[in-house]
Amino acid sequence: MLASAVRVPDHGRRVPFRFLSIAGDARATLGDAVAARGLELHPDADEAAVDKDRARFSHAPLVVVVVAVLDPDDDAIPEQERLLSAGCACFALLQAAQGLGFGATWLTGWPAYDPAVHALLGLGAHECVAGFIHIGTPTFEPPERARPDPAALLREWVPAA
Repeated sequence: MLASAVRVPDHGRRVPFRFLSIAGDARATLGDAVAARGLELHPDADEAAVDKDRARFSHAPLVVVVVAVLDPDDDAIPEQERLLSAGCACFALLQAAQGLGFGATWLTGWPAYDPAVHALLGLGAHECVAGFIHIGTPTFEPPERARPDPAALLREWVPAA
């Protein structure tokens, strides 16, 4: 799956992403830490919100964190291109997992953007979470959601005369 995830567009071959695997007891440990951080941010949070944070990483046996590496010393390649490459790595990992018959979903949520969670995960100053890819055995067929009509999104560009 990771071999598929690294076959993404990567201008300049900078490899602007890396992976962290969270499995076993580490999932509950991370969930406990995220729940505690959630209470720091929102001391009035109800029990359901705290429980949701505590269980956030326990729904699948493996969570792969795709970390975007946005080193400011790399000014030759725009940061947006490096971030998009990390996003492509998320999608390629998701598709590879699903293609192999695993249940997989790409989530973020507030922990993906929180500096304290970044520190807990060992992210550097110029790194961020592109996504948490949850991988396991599918337990149900997810319902298909409404998708936009591709034809309605396409316009032909015509140069100005």
